[in-house]
Amino acid sequence: MTDSVRSGTPRENSYFRKGCNPYAETGRSKLQSHRVSLNQQIIKAMRLRTGAENLLRECLCFPLIPLGLKETKDVDFVVPLKDFIQEHYSENPAEYEDQILDLMDLRQAVRTPSRSEAGVELLSSYYTQLGFLETRFFLSSRHPGLFFTWYDSMTGLPACQQHLSMEKASVLFNMAALLTQIAARADRCSPAGLHCSMTALQRAAGVLTQLRETYTHTPSFDLSPAMQTMLVGLMLAQARECFFEKAVLAGTINQFCSLLRLAQEAAWLSDTYALVNQSIAQAPIKEHVPAAWCHTVQVKQQHYQALAHYLVSIALLDHQLNPGDDTDQQDKTMSELYTVMPEELPPLNILRSRKHRQRLGKAHLRSAIKGHEEALRVQSLCKSLKKIDIFQEILRVSHKRSLTKYTELEQEDDFDLMNGPNIIGKTSQQIEIIQPQVSSAKVVDLFQKLGPPAAFSARQKWTAPRKIRLQPGDWEQGFTLRDDAAVQVTGLDPSCAAAGFGLKDGDIIVKVAGKDCKWSSRSEVMNLLQNMPVDGVDIQVVSPQGLEPAQLPKSATLSVGLSKTYSLSCWALDEGKNMKGKKVSKKLSFLSWGSKNTKKAASTVCLPLAVDGSRHPASSSDAPFSNLPDWSSLY
Repeated sequence: MTDSVRSGTPRENSYFRKGCNPYAETGRSKLQSHRVSLNQQIIKAMRLRTGAENLLRECLCFPLIPLGLKETKDVDFVVPLKDFIQEHYSENPAEYEDQILDLMDLRQAVRTPSRSEAGVELLSSYYTQLGFLETRFFLSSRHPGLFFTWYDSMTGLPACQQHLSMEKASVLFNMAALLTQIAARADRCSPAGLHCSMTALQRAAGVLTQLRETYTHTPSFDLSPAMQTMLVGLMLAQARECFFEKAVLAGTINQFCSLLRLAQEAAWLSDTYALVNQSIAQAPIKEHVPAAWCHTVQVKQQHYQALAHYLVSIALLDHQLNPGDDTDQQDKTMSELYTVMPEELPPLNILRSRKHRQRLGKAHLRSAIKGHEEALRVQSLCKSLKKIDIFQEILRVSHKRSLTKYTELEQEDDFDLMNGPNIIGKTSQQIEIIQPQVSSAKVVDLFQKLGPPAAFSARQKWTAPRKIRLQPGDWEQGFTLRDDAAVQVTGLDPSCAAAGFGLKDGDIIVKVAGKDCKWSSRSEVMNLLQNMPVDGVDIQVVSPQGLEPAQLPKSATLSVGLSKTYSLSCWALDEGKNMKGKKVSKKLSFLSWGSKNTKKAASTVCLPLAVDGSRHPASSSDAPFSNLPDWSSLY
């Protein structure tokens, strides 16, 4: 039945109708096949145009290296500051109890700042407040009895000092660390997030630079100049990485010159991380830096170097020199790519020859594959990085991309195993340090009731306020006033009535008729005296007193056969010795470097160098960390 139906003429109502053969070639099917072919060509062209952007998207997800905050112990300011106010300023310390408690609350808040710009402003406010505190209560020769303990952010070892510089340096470090955490948390898949990360890292580098240049003698290794130099380089390298990601995110034009310029940006970024890796490898930094940092820097160095080779191979393999192309521009771009041209051929000879382009492009692909394999190997050696899936995924996709591109090429030249020549790194924008404004925070001095810092500071001791009765006309005939904010009595006539009541030349008027005048201007004080009642007015004045002689820093240096030794500074007051005329150094080191002197005894006492500020020039070989790399060539 079936055979007869198939062999005979189909019936009108038969199931098998004409045109049901799916393999029948009609005009519609021919048109559809041609349309499919055209669509495939269009899709291929679009992939070629946007391939670079899509293939580089994974680099946007590389994690950044943030710094951890330094931890500290509580500090009780109450008793030491009260004693200092009573003894030095001769004022009632109970009137400043609220201000001392506010200072302690502020320090407590600084220990756990929010990971935002508000947290940075909080640290900046406390740092500015410490400047006021140092002026009011701290001297190089005397301390109010406060001990500041901070833990090293790398090793966790504690460091304790009475110097307020330890507190200020640690706050600066935490400010930089907070900026790096803000950069690491930003959404780097958007231009705004990349700009936020890059700016935060540049600001962190600026804070670390100020820390390195201002506080050079600190007992904590994470605050040492060597560590700060390395961290500044790391922050700038990560900022440059954000700049590279921003350039990729904006869209890569899949053209010959554009790909080569992007390859040079990747090579420049790889060279930057190579410099950071060289700095980390220096002793004693390598003993203190976490292993995950070392491996992350090495992975990024290898990854971006391999990426540069891949981009050059794409430019050589997928783009041919056409009659309408800008030959001079391509020739110039190609000549700037290498130190020495491969096989010493002119750039135009390579560009015009398909054979040379294929050979050089495959060589760069082999170098890219080797670089990605090395990055995967280094990543597999670190337990911390193995737990970060995004690291392995990015490196795996990058390696697979280069390997797939290599296998797509013809294999007749596989016996030629030439490696891609080194690519000269070049950048279109220098990543500069953003200078911090850490002391520009608008804060109110908690102890402004003590008076203007120019007069009422730890450098000048004052007598207790004493009351003097002035009658109308006394101030006009017996003395004059000068200065604003801490008005001073000058030109006192010893025979006037005010002098008879105990007024002295150089006294500061602190109150007039019960009104506080420490911050009053000269005109305001004159108005109060001019409008005094007929029976007179009571004023309160204070007189300056001399301070105790400066203390000598005694340091016992133990050599014991070492080329470098540490000197532990011990503070003790030498009674009967007047240091008048000597210039006391403001920055006295807790730990200071010293060079071995075989002509001296093993134990020496060094007094003059720490007091008069003199310093003997040291040779470059004796200077610690003198072999650190110079960052100026890259930033």
